[in-house]
Amino acid sequence: MGYIKQSDQLKQPDGGLGVLLVNLGTPDEATTSAVRRYLAEFLSDPRIVAIPRILWMIILHGIVLRVRPKKSATAYRSIWTEEGSPLLVISRKQQAALEESVTHRLGGKVSFTLGMRYGNPSIPAALAQLRERNVQRLLILPLYPQYSATTTASIFDAVTNELQRWRWIPETRFIHRYYHEPGYISALSESIREFREREGTADKLLFSFHGIPKDYHESGDPYPDQCHATAQDVVDSLGLEDHQWQVSFQSRFGAQEWMKPYTDETLKQWGAEGVESVQVICPAFSGDCLETLEEIAVENRGYYLEAGGKSYAYIPALNDRPEHIAMLSDLILKHVSGWPETESR
Repeated sequence: MGYIKQSDQLKQPDGGLGVLLVNLGTPDEATTSAVRRYLAEFLSDPRIVAIPRILWMIILHGIVLRVRPKKSATAYRSIWTEEGSPLLVISRKQQAALEESVTHRLGGKVSFTLGMRYGNPSIPAALAQLRERNVQRLLILPLYPQYSATTTASIFDAVTNELQRWRWIPETRFIHRYYHEPGYISALSESIREFREREGTADKLLFSFHGIPKDYHESGDPYPDQCHATAQDVVDSLGLEDHQWQVSFQSRFGAQEWMKPYTDETLKQWGAEGVESVQVICPAFSGDCLETLEEIAVENRGYYLEAGGKSYAYIPALNDRPEHIAMLSDLILKHVSGWPETESR
């Protein structure tokens, strides 16, 4: 990508505010080869797997990428839609809804793009779109409510690595987390209330968050603490008693110890203990994806029922629910406060 000269930059019209939405990513197709490419990028990120590079590259390319892609591709095929990957489809809907909302509230001069940390559309490609529009101010919104070095910080790495290649960079702000935002807690609580009004109330409500290795937390990653804070805020909003809910962590990978309790083991235990009905929500995911639609809604449902459970339901992610879009719109406006686009509000 060529540089824009300073003189050329000054001749171009002010492109206003650019907002980059970022989520984890998805394979281009539900095929073994596409999943292998995706996993190679994902698992090569040192923020994801923090062991010596040489050793991990041998394991990754010698074992993991020879075995895991075929199994993962089968899982992706089970959730793939005519429009493509559910996460990408939902993220596009979120982008369109937020662009409409924020542009209306600010009176124009706002450009939205979507980038994925791994896979396509890539973060460099998304930033290139904003560069072509000559945006002067840039806000990055990782669609992760809780901060983790494995997610939010990895996006920061990717964005700044790309911006280092630019001779001229826009004024930039980065949203760190929103696990504690009242609008986020309200949106989660309302989605649970609506689900229970329609489907009935279960004996147990499980808050299943994507896990991280235990030593990441011990090294200072605040993610598990923020997960517990989110769950507690929702529980307080719903007025649940201690015996009615629990936090757990899913999606562990490899042999090391991850944050506990594990979702699969918790559900097996509940089934064996005679807990007759369970509802599961995954508040770390802003949009439904493989980890919710297949791992939670299908795989872990099987573990619970096979252990003796009777009734199991997954409560969908917030996706493009109006209250979710309204909350994210409020969040964006809060973080662009003081920029020219907000002066006439």
